[in-house]
Amino acid sequence: MDDERLDLAYNVRRKAGEELFARHMLRYREMSDGAVDGLPGTPGIVYDEVSGERLDLWGPGEARPVFVYFHGGYWAALSRAESAFMARMLHDAGVATVVPDYTLAPGATLEEIVRQVRSVIAWVHRHGPEHGLDPERIVVGGSSAGGHLAAMTMVGGWQKELGLPDDVVKAGMPFSGLYDIRPLVRVYVNQWLGLDEERAAALSPELAGDGRRCPAVFAVAAGDGDGFLEQSRRFHRHWGRGELMVVEDRDHFDVVLDLADPEAPVSRALLTLIRETGRHD
Repeated sequence: MDDERLDLAYNVRRKAGEELFARHMLRYREMSDGAVDGLPGTPGIVYDEVSGERLDLWGPGEARPVFVYFHGGYWAALSRAESAFMARMLHDAGVATVVPDYTLAPGATLEEIVRQVRSVIAWVHRHGPEHGLDPERIVVGGSSAGGHLAAMTMVGGWQKELGLPDDVVKAGMPFSGLYDIRPLVRVYVNQWLGLDEERAAALSPELAGDGRRCPAVFAVAAGDGDGFLEQSRRFHRHWGRGELMVVEDRDHFDVVLDLADPEAPVSRALLTLIRETGRHD
């Protein structure tokens, strides 16, 4: 694929147009503010002493399962403040929500960002019980770049170094994720990532070594960028288990906002994933 076609496949902001993109970003913040208004929780917890990065915890209870959501923004934009739009829906269903920040590129390398999000999982597993969370029922998700980060916590090979069980992440639901980031070396995103092919391969969940495959739903919008559609289809096949959801009448930016609606198909799929973590064979 030539560079122009690659840009079209992965430049979803360009595809949406600036006016629609701005409206979507406003909805992220307004819906997140509305979701956490009056909701029990603890914002601003430092989860990583090295970077000082923080997370917000919403809707804790007595050993509640927890959904850890990593925001998108091509690793260079957005924050936890725009990322809690699902918190009330989950709270009403008996599930807590954790939304972390991570150091944005180019202020951190992608290797460092991945280290930080894995540290989020370690924090939830170790400190969750103090905050009303069940460390044995961690489910991850994220949108776009956040889908990549969620997948980087789903793959194997990193847990032992942090003293975590191999199955610390019990299930995952990435939205419009990036699972083989080698194509991004050739597009505008690399202006702030600064990757070469070797580093991009090492940071691609699709190229990670074999390991445990947790239950998963891979969601993507029917109106998404071609690159995101193809990556979701391909990673679903690679993962070898779980479901691929192609959501009609949604684009790259609004598909994940359906998580605010308990009746939306993506919400029902997420709640089913979480419910299944409570089953014991």
